[in-house]
Amino acid sequence: MPGDDVIPKIRLCLLLTILTLFPLAASAQNHASVWLSTPDRTALLQEQKPSLSFGHPTAGEPQILVNDQQSYQSIDGFGFALTGGSAQLMMRMSPARRKPLLQELFSTMGSSIGVSYLRVSIGASDMNDHVFSYDDLPSGQTDEGLARFSLDPDRADVIPVLKHILAINPRIKILASPWSAPAWMKTNGQVKGGSLRPEYYASYAAYLVKYIAGMKAEGIGIDAITIQNEPLNEKNTPSMQMLAPEEGTFIRDHLGPALQRAGIKTKVILYDHNCDVPEYPLSILRDANARKYVDGSGFHLYGGKIEVLSQVRQEFPDKNLYFTEQMVVDRQDGGAMNLANPVGRIVVGATRNWSRNVLLWNLAADPAFGPHTGDGGCPVCEGAITIDGDAITRNIAYYTVAHASKFVRPGSVRIETNELKTLPNVAFRTPAGRIVLIVANTSDTEQSFDILYKGKALVASLKPGAAGTYVW
Repeated sequence: MPGDDVIPKIRLCLLLTILTLFPLAASAQNHASVWLSTPDRTALLQEQKPSLSFGHPTAGEPQILVNDQQSYQSIDGFGFALTGGSAQLMMRMSPARRKPLLQELFSTMGSSIGVSYLRVSIGASDMNDHVFSYDDLPSGQTDEGLARFSLDPDRADVIPVLKHILAINPRIKILASPWSAPAWMKTNGQVKGGSLRPEYYASYAAYLVKYIAGMKAEGIGIDAITIQNEPLNEKNTPSMQMLAPEEGTFIRDHLGPALQRAGIKTKVILYDHNCDVPEYPLSILRDANARKYVDGSGFHLYGGKIEVLSQVRQEFPDKNLYFTEQMVVDRQDGGAMNLANPVGRIVVGATRNWSRNVLLWNLAADPAFGPHTGDGGCPVCEGAITIDGDAITRNIAYYTVAHASKFVRPGSVRIETNELKTLPNVAFRTPAGRIVLIVANTSDTEQSFDILYKGKALVASLKPGAAGTYVW
């Protein structure tokens, strides 16, 4: 039998061993790491030293109350559109520069930002250097059986870049969106504008099925598709109008059954356009025969208010919400970088209104905002990164997404926080059990505030236009 003085020593050794094995668990209750970006760029997603310590609230300061006992939607990820132009610029880089760039974007190790969700175009988008579909024909010809379908136009850039990305993150989610059906399927026979001819609904459904199956054969899983990018916008090249009754009919009678027959589990997402026309997705979801094939609705924010997502969810709480596009650009006069506005409006706004993801437009462009198509391509679309040969510049969209993607991993769950007008915020519990709070200071003065969690407080402050991510 050990002596009385030995037993306390054994207990102490066991305790020290446990603390050594689980240092994060021991320290997480007392400290939070802070990652900061400021308008003057002196801090760009920079970890602050020392970390913040939990203590007592500060009298009179605004308070952000974090309550992990109330949870909301799961998160699929944060990222960008990998346009054909983005992929083309990357493929033109030297392998010695492209490899570390992709590691920085898609890895979760070290200083990488862990992008976890991508959007690609089915065929060309307006950020390609030329227009194509996977079944282009001379004028007057048709191919209802899709005998000439081929993914070859993507084999030079999009497919190889996706394979590089999947080697880094095999679990990344990919959303695919068409800008137009092949011109021979359309009412005007053109790549710009027009609509899908009803007699080709079945062929177009088969076209989308062949795309998903073809990408799978390349080792690229398509998690979800939207039916038409910006179906109410005919100004892009390429583009195609698809009104709500047409999209509903196409899903209900053609695409849904075609995916089911093929045994394809890829999700179907409605709409994929601005928050100013919620009746578009709602009218389709009210058709039970169409709704059964639909996973949820996707939104942009070039028009309308982000709260529309919650309006759609209120009527259909069993259907998911997605934020599929928004462009965020730097000031062209070289002025201060106000990161608070896009973080507060998009990252916080979309996730507080039930979105499972946040995607910005687009991943990469050259210094002249190209490549893009003519007569309807986007001449002002700045990338999250600017690629000039092998030189890389990280822009405001990069940091907007990084403040979430690096810390809020797929499978995280949004938890409750209170809303503050000048400090928009949102919090998550990660699969690893950490709490992540994202805060933006949208006011024109420095803001001090307390972060309250389980009776303790972090005392924090943000300069005007700054954004911070707090992790404990």
